[in-house]
Amino acid sequence: MSLRFGYGTNGFAHHRLTDLLGVLADLGYDGVALTLDHHHLDPYAADLGRQVALTGKQLARHGLTVTVETGAPYFLDAWAKHEPTLMSTEPERRIDLLRRAVRIAAELGSPTVHLCSGAAPAGVSETAVWQRLAAGVGAVLETAEAYGVALAFEPEPYMFVDTVERCLWLRQLVGGHELFGITLDIGHAHCVEEPPLLECVRRAARHLLNVQIEDMVRGVHRHLEFGAGEIDFPPVLAALQALGHEGLVSVEIQGGSLDAPEVARRSIEFLRAAETGLLAS
Repeated sequence: MSLRFGYGTNGFAHHRLTDLLGVLADLGYDGVALTLDHHHLDPYAADLGRQVALTGKQLARHGLTVTVETGAPYFLDAWAKHEPTLMSTEPERRIDLLRRAVRIAAELGSPTVHLCSGAAPAGVSETAVWQRLAAGVGAVLETAEAYGVALAFEPEPYMFVDTVERCLWLRQLVGGHELFGITLDIGHAHCVEEPPLLECVRRAARHLLNVQIEDMVRGVHRHLEFGAGEIDFPPVLAALQALGHEGLVSVEIQGGSLDAPEVARRSIEFLRAAETGLLAS
């Protein structure tokens, strides 16, 4: 089974959404990981309905599937990354954003909405932080149920939920909800996880909805082009193929925006070549 490769719009920060969808289709990508942001489908835009309808038509015209992401770092707070979080004293704005993302995902035909935890608030016990996070996720799951969209939670380096195991624990705290799954970032797992990378894939497998992929150096949270870090990708792709992963495997290189078309070109060529080698073997 061939994997389906996508590319994150946060790696095309200087392109209009309409233009970058055409570029990705021309390069042979199967889909797009669409980060809702001020310049790419702002969920608070006055003409949001028109923009969503137009984006849906363009996705269909280009034959691209989509997954909706909510990781824009300064979208809700110009001074603090990812604030407020679901663990903040006042998490309502984050909950509202995620609910809007679920509704947008449903209109675009995205089966999932990506989210992450952010950093734990200072001066709050770990037990209380888990309780707040589970309550916030539970509130968003109510909207997810109404629209049939799954939440794909990503363990993120140096956030409160930074490993697959902590993500699985959160899943238990929300009652093992059928619409709660995992986004596994291959670079992140290599960067901070104690178990080997392929073990992280195995542990996430039962609840794996989306995969993000890039190269990385252990202990350094910097998204690199393929071949510029330490990861051995053929075994990773083989593991994803073996478990029959049907979601997108999306390139996540935010720092490549100044040369986005060529970074995207090099990335798809690398991934397709690796996949071809695997299939040939």
